[in-house]
Amino acid sequence: MVQTLKAQNIDLRYLIENFSLQRIRDEQFFWEWQSSLPELTDIEKQQLDRVQEGYFNLVEYPPLLENVVKLTIVSPLLFIAGLYLSPFHLRAEKSVEIRSEDKGVIIDGRIDILVLKQGFWVTVIESKQISFSLEEGLAQILTYMLADPHPEKPTFGMITNGVNFRFVKLVREETPKYALSDEFVIDNRGNELYSVLQILKYLSQLGG
Repeated sequence: MVQTLKAQNIDLRYLIENFSLQRIRDEQFFWEWQSSLPELTDIEKQQLDRVQEGYFNLVEYPPLLENVVKLTIVSPLLFIAGLYLSPFHLRAEKSVEIRSEDKGVIIDGRIDILVLKQGFWVTVIESKQISFSLEEGLAQILTYMLADPHPEKPTFGMITNGVNFRFVKLVREETPKYALSDEFVIDNRGNELYSVLQILKYLSQLGG
């Protein structure tokens, strides 16, 4: 009998045991986020400073919920990164499904925001309420990334709760492997959204 599970109920241990998922800590595996990243213009920096100021305003009026995070922080980032323009297109709340045939299990769920470029998933974005840690969403985004229909190419993802941002790379060969970037925090000194945008812009150039 086939068992159907919801992606939001899957934890990392389940993916390790059922899909042989491995975390790679070698910095060379996920080199893309540390590569020669594009420079930001003064206008882009000004826009990111406004996003950061908007965040500081929002936290004074809790609770900061998932939809608010997407509207005020994630969406402006995608706009500034140029991911609303051709050759990119977006899908919101896209349904995905992965199967573990030998285990008789189907996992289904919905991706918050999926950015596509000629069939290549440039980035999968899973936003969470500000009170959630990124670890709570890591298994969910990896589940979605495992559903990428182009296993011959790496899949890149970003997970955020509106304050913390982290990038994920998944490579699916005989054994799926993933790695994480450093964590970027919106209310650290300076504005770490600069680094987030640089990485987004770089990843958006991949995939042909």
